[in-house]
Amino acid sequence: MSSDARTPTRLLDITPLRQGLALVWESGRGWTALQIALLVLASMVPLLALYVTKEIIDTVAEALAGGPRDPGRLTLLVAFAGGVGIAAAGLRLLSGLVSEVQGIRLSDRVQEILHRKSVEVDLAFYENPEYHDTLHRAQTEAPFRPAQIVASCAQVGQGGLSLLALVGLLLSFHWLLVVALLAAALPGLFVKVRYSSRLYQWMRRQTALQRLSRYLSLLLTTVDSAKEIRLLGLGAEFRRRHRLLRQQANREKLQLATRRSGFELLAQVVAVAAVFGSMFVIAQRALTGAVTVGDMVMYFGAFQRAQDCFRDFLAGLAGLYEQNLFLTDFKRFLTLEPTVTDPPKPAPYPRPLRNGIEFDHVSFRYPGTEREVLTDVSFSIRPGVHMALVGENGSGKTTLVKLLCRLYDPTSGVIRIDGTDLREFSLAELRAELSVVFQDYTRYCLSARDNIRLGNIALPPDSPRIAEAARRTGADAIIRSLPLGYETLLSRQFEQGADLSMGQWQKLALARAFLRDSQLIVLDEPTAALDPKAEAEVFDQFHELAKGRTAVVISHRLSTVRHADRILVLVDGQVAEAGAHDELVERAGVYARLFETQARPYR
Repeated sequence: MSSDARTPTRLLDITPLRQGLALVWESGRGWTALQIALLVLASMVPLLALYVTKEIIDTVAEALAGGPRDPGRLTLLVAFAGGVGIAAAGLRLLSGLVSEVQGIRLSDRVQEILHRKSVEVDLAFYENPEYHDTLHRAQTEAPFRPAQIVASCAQVGQGGLSLLALVGLLLSFHWLLVVALLAAALPGLFVKVRYSSRLYQWMRRQTALQRLSRYLSLLLTTVDSAKEIRLLGLGAEFRRRHRLLRQQANREKLQLATRRSGFELLAQVVAVAAVFGSMFVIAQRALTGAVTVGDMVMYFGAFQRAQDCFRDFLAGLAGLYEQNLFLTDFKRFLTLEPTVTDPPKPAPYPRPLRNGIEFDHVSFRYPGTEREVLTDVSFSIRPGVHMALVGENGSGKTTLVKLLCRLYDPTSGVIRIDGTDLREFSLAELRAELSVVFQDYTRYCLSARDNIRLGNIALPPDSPRIAEAARRTGADAIIRSLPLGYETLLSRQFEQGADLSMGQWQKLALARAFLRDSQLIVLDEPTAALDPKAEAEVFDQFHELAKGRTAVVISHRLSTVRHADRILVLVDGQVAEAGAHDELVERAGVYARLFETQARPYR
């Protein structure tokens, strides 16, 4: 991802704006059509109101000058003017309601698009700071930019249509009024466009600092960090850092606003001069008898209304220009393309496995880094075999699992399942055959039932398999002791909610994995928070329950993997040893030394 959004060419690119207008139309075509009809009707109201006002004034002026008095005509004109006013108010309110509906529907659609794209992109994007900047800007603007797009479109539509009618009326008086109208409005447009661009550039520069500010705010307000912040006395420090970031951002934004206000004052001076200049011209014509008093009021009123409509029209255009700048980030986010994708013609996933899994000279380094995490790794796992991966931190164990799940693709080499390259399978079908519990598994603030059922959402919520999976891992007794049993929300943030210990959470995570009807089960340090005895019991139970399925287990405690059929020892991203527990101990190599080191304190 490059930073080319700062170039002038990029700023003039209206593709994001076209995309925004298309989103408005797609989010509700009927509502958009109704809004257009309302705008057309509303645009005729100012001209009609001016004409009726002119007729009322001329009728009164004529009567005062000794002409015929016609109370009936005056009553009718006043009643008609009242009707026009009521119609204008009704159209304005109805248009506002339609705009609000459009804004809500568009905001929901934009959020849905953001969520879908966030799930589609590769895991590698989440390790890229620029991706997080782009995502932050897109997410920050998504809640309110759609409504502003709708409002700006309405401003441009109604202002433009009303302006056309009023300009026609002013041209019938003198073309100089139209020139004065342009002189009054264009400086303001220049200021808005100039500072919309500057504000956008400032927002881009501030993105990383805004993300840091939001992170500090989360540290101060969420339960995950609450204990340490209190125990270590970090509240004042984090408040200070957050305050400094906000002060820096506010100072720069205030400087922008101050300069903008100065230029807007100059633009207003020009506008006021144009208004009173036009008033002088129209009054001069009235004094010479070229126009009636009603005409004078009508033309001056038309100039003022035209100025308001022109201001709304140009403000709408400036608003759309600003939306275009910010929609650029939304467009950039949507153009991100994953590299881990489905093949054009996916191969059928073998069920059951016959030959198993093969890593063939696999090497890997994470995107944007130079160090190889895995180097020329080759091994195989036969169907039904339980393999353990052991090694010190950073040896590449979890990376192997990520490659097997195809969260990443190897830098070189091939991973095969029954002889077929992993990349030849559909991602959905491949992952449906995997049950994985990572060390940093997610603790969902949902019901206990949901926390297990999410392992296989194809099952109905009342499926007896949910409780059966919980019984297998010992989670059932824990759940039944909760206030609402399986319906208890697992967070004290909710009424009658409950929290679990880390060991209890791990049993739920294991139940979630067992619920999934898959051929391969992977446990990546899921029992790290359990004591050695409890962990040994879980793994013994796991090996019993996983009979007939292929399993990969990662654990730092070698005593818990001794019952695995095969143990793979990784050192610095390479396979150092492979074999059964007894075989590796007799070999007196890396595994034997690690096992002896861990066993010594218990003797």
